[in-house]
Amino acid sequence: MPDLHASSPKGKRRNSFGDFLAVLLLILILGGAGWLWWQTHAAKKNQPETKKSVPHQVVPSLVLVERKPEGEVRQPEPKPVVAVPINPPTNPLVAPAIPPIPVAPGNTIAPPPPVVVSNVPPPAAPVEPGVPAIPAVAADYPRPVRNLLEAQIALAQRAISPGSIDGAIGSQTRAALATFQEVSGLALTRTLDTNTQSQLTLDEPMLTDYVVTGNDLARLQPLGKTWLAKSQQSALEYETLLELVAEKGHAHPLLIQKLNPGTDWNKVRAGTVLKIPNAGYPDPDGKATLVVIHLSGKYLEAFDAESNLLAHFPCSIAAHVEKRPVGRLHVAVVAPHPNYTFDPDIFPESPEARAIGHKLILPPGPNNPVGVAWIGLDKPGYGMHGTPSPEQIGHTESHGCFRLANWDAEYLVKLVWIGMPVQVEL
Repeated sequence: MPDLHASSPKGKRRNSFGDFLAVLLLILILGGAGWLWWQTHAAKKNQPETKKSVPHQVVPSLVLVERKPEGEVRQPEPKPVVAVPINPPTNPLVAPAIPPIPVAPGNTIAPPPPVVVSNVPPPAAPVEPGVPAIPAVAADYPRPVRNLLEAQIALAQRAISPGSIDGAIGSQTRAALATFQEVSGLALTRTLDTNTQSQLTLDEPMLTDYVVTGNDLARLQPLGKTWLAKSQQSALEYETLLELVAEKGHAHPLLIQKLNPGTDWNKVRAGTVLKIPNAGYPDPDGKATLVVIHLSGKYLEAFDAESNLLAHFPCSIAAHVEKRPVGRLHVAVVAPHPNYTFDPDIFPESPEARAIGHKLILPPGPNNPVGVAWIGLDKPGYGMHGTPSPEQIGHTESHGCFRLANWDAEYLVKLVWIGMPVQVEL
């Protein structure tokens, strides 16, 4: 039996309407898809163009990041770090403890304690005025002097003696500075001015070690208080080790004590290492041809044949003008480590000399009245010689000889010769 609904006009109208709805829905879907495509394409055109990354230089203390094309940000992967030796850090820190060293079973070795490294120097030991602190690390040499003590030592290294080295300015140091300034073509200021300080150099460290020997200790003996007692001694040696060490360093005993704080000078043993000025004179290249003694300046100087200065030494002169010979003299005798003939007639002011009434022979030694050297002149009773009291050099004396520190008289012996002229000037 045929389907009446399908073939009826009403059924046909239903099928046409369904087809229309399907076509309309398809159009809407395609239109919506086209609209979405257009919106997406327009949005991409409006976005700013992304630049390509370029290699960049790594700058210390900055953290660089790598940007992916999608805009994602991520940290770069860390690179392996290789440990290399470095200098101690500038900021205080505590180094990690060293792990225990593997040992056989049953034995243990404790790790050493942490090492504290700091850029803060330890406080310097207090030093009395006149003696600067000694640097812990030796500087390069030669270099300009930094203070008066170094200047005195640098002058001494040139055989320009400032007297007993003490780190203080005085007439003998001023005379030595003036001599250096004259030789160097500098202005004669007689002070350690800027130009002098830049030209005066230390060629070696200012201090050196002196090792006390058994012979040093064996030499020591008390010094007689009278002429007669001195004449009865086997030698007129140093009384104390401090006196001996001070002469080795061309220094004042007080400076030696400051350079060696805490030393019990009555209990020093052989092998003890002490600090003294490095003030040794250079080995002379030859003999001098002239010595000039300046009475007003209280110093003498030795020159070679080309008038080059070989030595400058402070000296003491006679207190009385009539005992100061002026003019040309000559060396008559050179006697290292001499004995001394005590003549009472030369000391009329001495009650002891008047009581003795005859000559005495005093043995050699640094505490001999003429020290460790005698350079006699062709004027009877006059000469250049050492003294047991180097700290008093430069002062006027009651008698007429020219007194030098023992270390200066010992060096002068190497320069002079019999018949050499000595000019004494006012």
